[in-house]
Amino acid sequence: MSLLNRIQKGGGAGSTPPSGGGGDNPPPSQGGMSSSEESRLAAIRAQRATQSRVPGRSGDTAYIDLKTRVQTRLLQELDQAMDLTRKAEVRAHIQELFNAILAEESMVLARTEKERLFEQIVAEILGFGPLEPLLADDSITEIMVNGPKNVFIERKGLITRANVAFEDDDHVLRILDRIVAPLGRRIDEASPMVDARLPDGSRVNAVIRPVSLVGPTITIRKFFKRPLTVEDLIRNGSISKEMIEFLRACIIARLNIIISGGTGSGKTTLLNVLSGYIPNDERIVTIENAAELQLRQEHVVTLESRPPNIEGRGEITIQDLVVNSLRMRPDRIVVGECRSGEALDMLQAMNTGHDGSLTTLHSNSPRDTIARLETMCQMAKANLPTRAIREQIASAIDLVVHQERLRDGSRKVVKITEVQGMEGEMITLSDIFEFEQTGVEGGKIVGRIRPTGIRPKFTDRFEAAGIYLPPSVFGVGRI
Repeated sequence: MSLLNRIQKGGGAGSTPPSGGGGDNPPPSQGGMSSSEESRLAAIRAQRATQSRVPGRSGDTAYIDLKTRVQTRLLQELDQAMDLTRKAEVRAHIQELFNAILAEESMVLARTEKERLFEQIVAEILGFGPLEPLLADDSITEIMVNGPKNVFIERKGLITRANVAFEDDDHVLRILDRIVAPLGRRIDEASPMVDARLPDGSRVNAVIRPVSLVGPTITIRKFFKRPLTVEDLIRNGSISKEMIEFLRACIIARLNIIISGGTGSGKTTLLNVLSGYIPNDERIVTIENAAELQLRQEHVVTLESRPPNIEGRGEITIQDLVVNSLRMRPDRIVVGECRSGEALDMLQAMNTGHDGSLTTLHSNSPRDTIARLETMCQMAKANLPTRAIREQIASAIDLVVHQERLRDGSRKVVKITEVQGMEGEMITLSDIFEFEQTGVEGGKIVGRIRPTGIRPKFTDRFEAAGIYLPPSVFGVGRI
């Protein structure tokens, strides 16, 4: 017996209800109402009755019921032994069953409505449900689920509500389990927070009840299918050609660099771009909570932290990985983000022969970056005096590249600052490049990224690496 013949006969959910009785029939003519008005009223009521039988919007209860019923029957009829990784074959099989079920239930839908229902069901079986169309949209950079009915997206730095929704909390949790289970991670009441990633590398953070009071919350930082290049950043106005020329020289000359900024300011994107200037013959060790970096060099070792298991054991922190990386003979250490005591181990690595290391850090300015770095070193519980920590920072860090997401949603490198050393008890900084805002036009911030005219003290390291930057890069000699 073929698969189609094995489909059980279902009830006619979409069949026409019997005439007579109920609210579908027009009421008798009322006094004073003309025949044309009576006909129009009857047409309106008939239209409303039809809408209740054949739903037209994904938010309608009838539509959700139909989707659930068809999806349940599909799952019952699908061969449990089918290889779901062969998506084209499974999709064709689902299409065959889908058409048969609609025909048996005598459900007539418009072509666009039928296609949308089919795509939603396929996404539930093979993908990530309502998130699937958002993940497929390359213009969306971030997806934020605040409970089942409130989904927001970010496009071009601006946040808007998405035209999708989940059925309920359980629906969101089913999709979450599908994300975290292949990674060997879990999310439940005992462990209500998790960091994960999608197969394409997009970063996922999820928080559920009892921590989240609005229901399951998901934040997805999407990866571009085509990683952004230097040319893209210049074209978008995120950085200038002079900045890129200068930062390329810093990477080749093995300066230690911190990329700082707020959430969603583009730190990881810039780190990806700058890491492309690391010579291909160097051994690079990357350390992250969830692997996001997309280095193109041949000799790259990617390490990822691990949370504790259900018994609270087996945790491997960023700090553990930084310490271990020193035994792996790295030429460069790239830490996705410093958040805690690993900052001190990172500084130790920079000060003990691992020049050219890179990391990112959340802060509001280059000066705040140094202050936060000092605070994180104190979190390592090494009981070092403040001056000793500041000396470590001044000796290890050469450059702070600070990036911001501006009010209009644009992302720009607003300052490149040299760490010059210590003067008394303070670490001295000097801005080499900065963004100067000149106004606002059509809601867009207008300005220019300009050199300050100050040459950094480490230019001799450029010459030692065989790099010679023209004075115009630093604004010297310009009129």
